[in-house]
Amino acid sequence: MIQLKLRSRLNSREAIEDVRQETFVRVLGLVRSANGLREPDRLGAFVNSVCNHVLMEHYRSRSKTESYLDSDIEATLANHEPSALSLLETKDAQRVVRQILTELTDRDRQLLQLVLLEERDKDEVCAELGITRDYLRVLVHRAKQSFKSFYISHLGDSRVN
Repeated sequence: MIQLKLRSRLNSREAIEDVRQETFVRVLGLVRSANGLREPDRLGAFVNSVCNHVLMEHYRSRSKTESYLDSDIEATLANHEPSALSLLETKDAQRVVRQILTELTDRDRQLLQLVLLEERDKDEVCAELGITRDYLRVLVHRAKQSFKSFYISHLGDSRVN
């Protein structure tokens, strides 16, 4: 998640890598310190918070050291095209998701398709399937859990190969 956040906020791979590494160095240092982590179940939120602080420091230091470019010039200089590696990663992820969707039950596949992929109105989906909104929430949760278990097993299989 940190990688996605940084890719959307920073232009260069070097800056992304610097901020990511600094974030994890600080998190590991804080976790290993005498105080440790007070609420271990909140590790994700803690990492996100540290990342936000590191990003702010990066922005401040960058504004002090770099010359100010006109926003139009900066926009033309920044490469907003996805890299070949990110395109390959995206296509691979899409292939894995499609494969896992075929392994799910018809109902789970339909629910995930309607609610998450097509982002249809939940009331419309409930009317179409003849279920209540609360039951839709339960069914979508179960479908996500099923997808997650297939995804995790797929990751294990791909590491063995």
